[in-house]
Amino acid sequence: MNSNNYDFRREVYSDIVVEVVLAGRATSNEAEDFKNILSSDIDLGTRRLIVNLSACEYMDSAFTGAIVVSLRRISAVGGDLRLVGLQQGVRNMLELTRIIHQFDVFPNIEAAIESYGGQGSSGLRNNRLTIR
Repeated sequence: MNSNNYDFRREVYSDIVVEVVLAGRATSNEAEDFKNILSSDIDLGTRRLIVNLSACEYMDSAFTGAIVVSLRRISAVGGDLRLVGLQQGVRNMLELTRIIHQFDVFPNIEAAIESYGGQGSSGLRNNRLTIR
């Protein structure tokens, strides 16, 4: 594990967990840690998971793989993983590899939470709990 918890932040909105990638470049250096974070969320019972990539300008294949593995893992237990805030470079890479078609992608956190049938954006400010 080469990264640290400063590369990621966990937010909880009711029963929805949002893992925010703070690293501008998400590479193999961070991939294993992030996969472990997502696995831990799933092991703890999270079934509605959002990965917020709005700060991420570049994502390599190892980091992409960590997210895809986590999608398969959460899907196997009846859950779902959604992506938010794709920068153009990340979006282009996901489109080129056709991986983007495996995910529901949203422009912002409010839209992603609403897609789960959760509270609207007005309730987000009052119900957010930042864990790390």
